[in-house]
Amino acid sequence: MNYTGLRWIKDTKQRQRIIAGLRKLRAGLKSKVPAKSDHSLLLATWNIREFGGAKYGGRTPDAMYYIAECMSRFDLIAVQEVRADLKALRDIMRLLGRQWNVIFTDVSYADSGNGERLAFVYNTTKVSFTGLAGELVLPGKSATEIMSQISRTPFVCGFQVGWAKFNLCTVHIYYGTSKAEDPKRVDEINALAKLLAAKAKDYINTKTPVDYSPEHLVLLGDFNIFSRTDKTYEALTKNKFVVPAALQKLPAGSNVAQDKFYDQIAFFKQKVGVTSTNAGIFDFFKYVFDDPKEFKGGKSAPTTKAFPQWRTYQMSDHLIMWTEFSVDQTDTYLKSLAAWDGK
Repeated sequence: MNYTGLRWIKDTKQRQRIIAGLRKLRAGLKSKVPAKSDHSLLLATWNIREFGGAKYGGRTPDAMYYIAECMSRFDLIAVQEVRADLKALRDIMRLLGRQWNVIFTDVSYADSGNGERLAFVYNTTKVSFTGLAGELVLPGKSATEIMSQISRTPFVCGFQVGWAKFNLCTVHIYYGTSKAEDPKRVDEINALAKLLAAKAKDYINTKTPVDYSPEHLVLLGDFNIFSRTDKTYEALTKNKFVVPAALQKLPAGSNVAQDKFYDQIAFFKQKVGVTSTNAGIFDFFKYVFDDPKEFKGGKSAPTTKAFPQWRTYQMSDHLIMWTEFSVDQTDTYLKSLAAWDGK
């Protein structure tokens, strides 16, 4: 993290507030998220509400430092709701430091696309980009058929961490109505998962997978799934995608109230590969933006009544979902060499 800019914040009260918030947030991240290791991958997905938008006067410096601090705890983060204006994303990359990089889509101009982008932010000292990048388009049944597309085009990128390869497809599925099983939402998830399952061989070796160099196809992001018993969740699992056991055991959801299971990380079903060793939902509001009195008198300061809504446009209305994977397959490789007959 690059904290140098804190020196140039002239408002002493604001500077001290940000520093105090960073210290609380760092302590919280340390207690709730495992330390980084050469032997593991910390993968996260985070819908950052209208990231790049200007509602309520835009994000404060507090929020920008806190978002960057949260990201810096992980190795690779799928980000949803990045807006057309890239200044906020660029500022976050500057705060993260030179060892971080980002890949993002163009803006979606489709109906219900909301002018959004999808992005992957990753630490280049740990994660390497394999060169695979593309937006998925649903195929029609014939050359002349016009196929209804997913409102925010899914984004696929390939990454490698240690021995393991991850082909990640991040999504922001249509929300629509407040019904748990909005038909269009179910259709989007089903169509995407079905397509990826059929195309899995284009991304990973499904015929002769190698234990010591596992390849994975992962669907992650904001699916707007209300419950694990809904048809929206079933649309994932019936198409050979499985949520790691560590994530399935989480009792709470990823929205601020933690009563909805909007965000998911699901793997195309494989018998070999990395193991999910840990998972969680990180609630940053336990550490920052937890007291409206701290912002009283400041620029665009909210009323106490408006504070709960305002703070979601500072941080987000989604919490961070993360999972940790073991990616060191050295022992497996050495075992395979021991059994090799030289042919």
